[in-house]
Amino acid sequence: MPPQFTHETFLSPFSWRYGSEQMRQVWSEANKRRLWRQMWVALAQAEAAAGLVTAEQVADLRAHQDDIDIDAAHALERNLQHDLMAEVKVYASQCPIGGGIIHLGATSMDIEDNAEVLRVRAATDVLLVNLRSILDKLAQQIEAWADRPCVAFTHLQPAEPTTIGYRLAMYAQDLLTDLEEIERVQRSLRGKGMKGAVGTAASYTQLLEGTPLTAADLEAHVMDSVGLRAYPITGQTYPRKQDLLIMGALSSLASSLYKFAFDVRLLQSPSIGEWSEPFGAQQIGSSAMPFKRNPINSEKIDSLGRLVASMAQVTWENASQSLLERTLDDSANRREVFPVIFLALDEMLTVAGKLIDGLCIDERAVQRNLQKYGTFAATERLLMELGKTGADRQQMHEILRNYSMTAWEAIADGAPNPLVDDLCADNILTSYIPGDRIRVLLNAANYVGDAPARAKAMAAQIHTKLG
Repeated sequence: MPPQFTHETFLSPFSWRYGSEQMRQVWSEANKRRLWRQMWVALAQAEAAAGLVTAEQVADLRAHQDDIDIDAAHALERNLQHDLMAEVKVYASQCPIGGGIIHLGATSMDIEDNAEVLRVRAATDVLLVNLRSILDKLAQQIEAWADRPCVAFTHLQPAEPTTIGYRLAMYAQDLLTDLEEIERVQRSLRGKGMKGAVGTAASYTQLLEGTPLTAADLEAHVMDSVGLRAYPITGQTYPRKQDLLIMGALSSLASSLYKFAFDVRLLQSPSIGEWSEPFGAQQIGSSAMPFKRNPINSEKIDSLGRLVASMAQVTWENASQSLLERTLDDSANRREVFPVIFLALDEMLTVAGKLIDGLCIDERAVQRNLQKYGTFAATERLLMELGKTGADRQQMHEILRNYSMTAWEAIADGAPNPLVDDLCADNILTSYIPGDRIRVLLNAANYVGDAPARAKAMAAQIHTKLG
């Protein structure tokens, strides 16, 4: 393995293109090894409390805790074929006093699994900061657009009006659910603890015989030192069910961001044209077509979202196929799955934040679509009023449907929409409601129910949650 990586060899795009430096540092090899050493120091401290090692040995380990030498470890690993034992040997060579007691009583996963959960917790912190920022931006946009009517779409067809703020509140509600679920999962994170080769703590029980501490005492000492709770029952690893729960919450977040981005792509298409991504003065939309303004940020979010969804499936496989006390067939894929999913979501959140901040809403297009399709939507409003007069609901529905279909044909032929005039002139309809009243009812601009109030309430709920 070369000591340095350059663009002359394969690099994952997550090594430099997607995700933040902060998240890359969490999943760096150096940080992983520092956390391993943190676990070894915590173990040595607990064993010192039992009288098994000296304070000088612990101090020596602590003094060299950050002296990571990855090149030396990789050189040893080529022969040892064991990355953790290579790190043990490098660490021991740096600690003339305490080197001999590193890893005393432990198995590899006592160190690796607990360190991994510490990384997951730190990575989750990064995501939560970004997610809260996005929710704050969304709440502001919701409040700004809560009252602005626009055409809603069901089955990708024009439907009744909603408001822009209410549509934004749908995305916010999903993301608020994700925030609460990720917070819950993060609070529930637990490490393996210090339980030895198959989870029975036999090595620690033997080691601690004749000392004032039990194996459970030692585990509590170590886990308190690193600020992590332990599972009460494990095999050689913590239950891989936890990985599945973590990735379930993260996959849900990816799904929410995906839907928002997909909707932006739809609304930016010229046939609707109401929303669009911010577009820089020097930005190029296409190398061949100079006029293009493609929704590349939304497309990036959706592209990464698909990756997250597919990789989350791997954690299902790992959880369900971890046979008996453990198998090693999860080890290689977990090196990729965890950092990639967190980095992908980190990038998705960053891009989504910029998109929400700079979201362009074309009020001319909003009004044009409302005028074009709003009359059709308002036929439901008219139907409700006809029902209140005692008219036969089924008969009225059929009359409105026939006129609507005829009007659709006229619009398709390029003619003006005749629906309002046709309905206002119908003898059956006007026998229940005067024509001028029908004309008022067919103005869909204020047919949005309590959407503005609900949107504002969602914004207020977000503000309360974020404090």
